[in-house]
Amino acid sequence: MASTLENLRLVLADDHAVVRMGFRMLLEGAGATIVAEADCGEVAVAAVTEHRPDALVMDVTMPGIGGIGALERLLAHHPNARVLMLSAHDDAQIPMRALKTGATGYLSKRAQPSELVRAVAQVARGQRYVDPELAPQLALAQFGGSSDPVDALTETEFAVFLQLAKGNSVSQVASTHKVSPSTVGTHLYHIKQKLNATNAAELALIAVRSGLVEA
Repeated sequence: MASTLENLRLVLADDHAVVRMGFRMLLEGAGATIVAEADCGEVAVAAVTEHRPDALVMDVTMPGIGGIGALERLLAHHPNARVLMLSAHDDAQIPMRALKTGATGYLSKRAQPSELVRAVAQVARGQRYVDPELAPQLALAQFGGSSDPVDALTETEFAVFLQLAKGNSVSQVASTHKVSPSTVGTHLYHIKQKLNATNAAELALIAVRSGLVEA
């Protein structure tokens, strides 16, 4: 495993410093060079723009625009960026979103260290990687149709829904996404219509039931 990632330049994005340190030690031990670290989505996008790494290893759940929002913003400016998304979530909803948005790969944080090294090597070569534990679930969700109501949301609506479900206000979401509160209000109206929800508490409950936020 020592030379698996030889000559690869990586950016790490996770809001937990201890987690980043662990990833850095593991990936550098496999031969990679960590050219930058980020603790939120906005910083991750800036780091990739500045350093042009072989791959970005990024957590889905981060402050600000979050991992999915950062992925969307990054690919709008750098369509060829190679991104491995990581998450502690087990459900298929978030990996489906990440892969649909354009992530090159997706891996659960519960995976073995050797699996992370394998995933990074694959993604850095531009090859698609899907966590073997989640692959059957993803296939079912993709081809068998999902009964999850959240599937009806667009990518932007999903990002807004997640932030509101976590307790952020409309003005906070507007500030994070750099849009007006009225634009967020419009998204919120459509989200409520699609999810058949009347208030923030119901949105939060739907998010918990879908496994997107912890109760």
